[in-house]
Amino acid sequence: MVDVEQVTPNVAGHGEGPVWCPADRRLRWVDMLAGDVLALDPATGTVTRRHVAPVVAALRPRSAGGLVVAVERGFALLGDDSVELLPEVWSDPSIRMNDGACDPLGRFYCGSMAYDAAPGRAALHRLAADGTVETVLTGLTVSNGLAWTRDGGTAWYVDSATQRVDAFAFDPATGELRDRRPVVTVPPAVGTPDGLCVDSEGGAWVALWDGGAVHRYAPDGRLTAVVELPVRRPTACAFGGPDHADLYVTSSRLGLPDDDRSPAGALFRFRPEVPGFPAHPFAG
Repeated sequence: MVDVEQVTPNVAGHGEGPVWCPADRRLRWVDMLAGDVLALDPATGTVTRRHVAPVVAALRPRSAGGLVVAVERGFALLGDDSVELLPEVWSDPSIRMNDGACDPLGRFYCGSMAYDAAPGRAALHRLAADGTVETVLTGLTVSNGLAWTRDGGTAWYVDSATQRVDAFAFDPATGELRDRRPVVTVPPAVGTPDGLCVDSEGGAWVALWDGGAVHRYAPDGRLTAVVELPVRRPTACAFGGPDHADLYVTSSRLGLPDDDRSPAGALFRFRPEVPGFPAHPFAG
């Protein structure tokens, strides 16, 4: 059995996108639809909040310091006291950014979704260090978890509407995702795959929206661990701590009934048998 610890009160309406920032040893995540970046100091338990934009979907540390974030319709660069909004990637107000990660080359990807989750309207976008943006995948519906294995050769990916966890081959020489293949199909009764992260053995930890749990899948798709949480809608997970041995899980109150008394919106933590490794930073 794994002991799950509730690390914070229910501080987020729609908590998402956790990442460990080694420069200041903080776990950061977003309260997406409030447009806030939250930061936990594990040594003290203190949580701070910074408003960035109307929507903040995902973030990663930058190699040169600060953060790169995905805002409603594009990207921004954060310094200690500054927010630099980059040009919008699209103008349609019915679509927003949703979840993302950096590849081994230091480029920041973030996928989108329509606010009404209409099929086929989403895409996966990639921000390069020089500020240029490319659209990598189209025809998506709810672009969600994305993470690379430690050797950089495989990227795990979720488009939640498919109920699948897929894998891409990734060749750093070309820098492109290719040969997409389904690895796991999650039965709807179990939940919907949402955000994910990868441990040092290549296993994917996947948060299950409406499933109240995080699952670990081996590289061949076998279910090897189930960790239940006291909330219905876990959203994403990330390894953190100085040794990347703690798995942090965000959660959401979005769409829950008013009489829900669970700690939805809180941040949780547990320690799996297999540790993680540092997330790739943004090179820009």
